[in-house]
Amino acid sequence: MKAGPFPYKWIAEHTECEENRFFRDRQVRGPFSSWVHTHSFEPDGPDGSFFEDRIDYSLPLYPFGKLIGGASVESQLGRIFRYRHATTVEDIALHLSGKNMKKPMKILMTGASGLLGSALIPFFTTGGHIVKTLVRRTPFPEKGESFWDPVNKLVDSSVFDGVDAVIHLAGEQIGEGRWTDDKKRRIIESRTMGTALIAETISKLSSPPPVLICASAIGYYGNRGDKILTEDDPPGDDFISAVCSGWEKSAQAAVDSGIRVAFMRIGIALSPAGGAISRLLLPFRAGLGGKIASGSQYMSWVGIDDVIGAFFHVLAENKIAGPVNVVSPNPATNLELTKTLGRVLSRPALFKVPAAAIKIAFGQMGREVLLSSTRVTPEKLLETGYRFRNPDLFGVLSHLLGK
Repeated sequence: MKAGPFPYKWIAEHTECEENRFFRDRQVRGPFSSWVHTHSFEPDGPDGSFFEDRIDYSLPLYPFGKLIGGASVESQLGRIFRYRHATTVEDIALHLSGKNMKKPMKILMTGASGLLGSALIPFFTTGGHIVKTLVRRTPFPEKGESFWDPVNKLVDSSVFDGVDAVIHLAGEQIGEGRWTDDKKRRIIESRTMGTALIAETISKLSSPPPVLICASAIGYYGNRGDKILTEDDPPGDDFISAVCSGWEKSAQAAVDSGIRVAFMRIGIALSPAGGAISRLLLPFRAGLGGKIASGSQYMSWVGIDDVIGAFFHVLAENKIAGPVNVVSPNPATNLELTKTLGRVLSRPALFKVPAAAIKIAFGQMGREVLLSSTRVTPEKLLETGYRFRNPDLFGVLSHLLGK
């Protein structure tokens, strides 16, 4: 774990459990002198329960530790558990909304170690679903892992036996570093080769998975100024547009074989665990945040909880196929985003990063990712009844950052 930039190890053991009533864990080694955490569940009428977290702890160097850091620890624990309980309530509501969904589902996922995969897996498994993963390193079969190698077209077709859905997320990071020729080649191949391998493999099965959900991105639309874009709009002219277009076309074998295929065109996913927000937190908390260039470029964002929600919704609603824009219904300009982040953190956001500096530092990646304007609406999600958990930018940042 980390306290700011400083890493430390926390070892805990579960000590007691009474099924459906409570379980308890204690710190064996960590930052506290003592820590006992009791998670309890009490009936609340015929259809509900009351969920309580109780922490009995003491800080080191008692009583001086409490005098020095007690208030800060109390405040931080309050934020953690407000977030935890709000998320639990919404997650349960989302699981209950999937009335058309087979339970438990067996899901096969690629890209499980990335930002989206590491958020999706705990959500599905805590809802009782089974998630197996394809990995490109030596697999651990006891963890449900199987090996695949998209470059050499290697995958054991038996891993798809009995699978109800395939979620394909794997791909080279786009928004990190300059796009050298080698980087661009990896960006293209990591998407098209893996997608084609999965699509061609499952299309040949006598009993294929009913649905394939592939990650894509709103980069499909390219730099389109303030034009409002829906799933019906054509691709743009940028490199990233060609990547996304080729990425989606690579699944054609699955589409042609009658498998339901959905392409999740994901916007700027907001999560403190990674991506854009995690990179902005340090300068903004230091009071050094601000807009990029004019700040007028649209940034179609979506909270990580609604990314999870959109994937679940597409799995549950078996009529949804083709492109699906995974963005908030309220896209914001870069200026609006930076002002809102500064407001949530109670910090000024007065600085400006000139467009020329972005172009010099990041080249083509900077022009197409940081300076590009893409104003996207989630038309298909709204038409099929998806309820956004956090459609408001101030609300989602406040929730994610514990404010």
